[in-house]
Amino acid sequence: MRRFFAILASSMVAISGPARAADDLAKGAYVKECIDAASKTHSIPAEILLILLNVENGRLGKVSQNTNDTVDIGPMQVNQIWVPKLAEHWRASREATYRALRDEFCANVEGGAWILRQAFDEADGDLWEGIGLYHSHNERHKATYRRLVLAQGRRLQRQAAGEIASADKGAVTVGAR
Repeated sequence: MRRFFAILASSMVAISGPARAADDLAKGAYVKECIDAASKTHSIPAEILLILLNVENGRLGKVSQNTNDTVDIGPMQVNQIWVPKLAEHWRASREATYRALRDEFCANVEGGAWILRQAFDEADGDLWEGIGLYHSHNERHKATYRRLVLAQGRRLQRQAAGEIASADKGAVTVGAR
């Protein structure tokens, strides 16, 4: 996992150029710290949170309208139906909870991890059932979501393996001529 975050951070630096390299590395470290903290707090593998972040494809400040007249909020696209329960869990107002989910990365990831923990508990620890329940209680929607999560996990694994192989090819061997 640590190597994956290092690859992610170096990719961010390569894309952004030297002027923003330090800022991007700091952001990468911040993201990793948030994911690791939520992972530890809720006993969820950090890799699962990272995959869900990629599947959800949310962003800070992003609020997405759903067909069922609800919205999904922030990086983990937490559905608004969770705002009252998260507000109670955090001992905060609904308004403050909504803003935190929308505008604060760590709060959004922590909220998503807490919801996922509820889903895992409801599924009696069954990983795939819990992942499906994170998204929906509808069987068809759960199955579709699980397929997306599996595909995203495989994509990230291939990407990391390719970046590791590229890094290994570019490595300088001491003493070689």
